[in-house]
Amino acid sequence: QMQKMQAEMARIQEELGQKTVDVSVGGGAVSLTITGHLEVKSIKISQEVMDDQEMLEDLILSAVNEGIKQAQALANQEMGKVTGNMKIPGLPPGLF
Repeated sequence: QMQKMQAEMARIQEELGQKTVDVSVGGGAVSLTITGHLEVKSIKISQEVMDDQEMLEDLILSAVNEGIKQAQALANQEMGKVTGNMKIPGLPPGLF
């Protein structure tokens, strides 16, 4: 039973690397795609915000942080399907 769960968790972990979350902030001024492994795959920046460095930096930070939050939620949701949402020692929340 436990080995089956471990194998299923390993499969889901691998699949998370292929799943992505798309995030947009600032009314679409900055958007990004991030994987379930928290790897940022793309960032798109609207020409309208290119001249305001401080605002652009804030928007990028906001997009990355929101992307991480959503990707961790995705990982928790997918792993919860296997674990029944029980907490497993050694697996910090969102760091599967």
